[in-house]
Amino acid sequence: MASKKKGPRQLVGLQCSECKAFGYVTTYNRNNDIAKRQAGEKESFPLKKYCKKCRTHTVHKAMKKLK
Repeated sequence: MASKKKGPRQLVGLQCSECKAFGYVTTYNRNNDIAKRQAGEKESFPLKKYCKKCRTHTVHKAMKKLK
């Protein structure tokens, strides 16, 4: 059974900045990200993740909003 959605969380695909491969799907709270930008703090993305294609830890950016 599908669980109920919890608030303003959005699905995004993470894309490797070097080889442009999509390797991860994650969620983030859009309201928290907007509040961080207004306060001048560091944003949630980019993240440093392992890329299977490059076989190294590289910077991944949120590129695709998934439904």
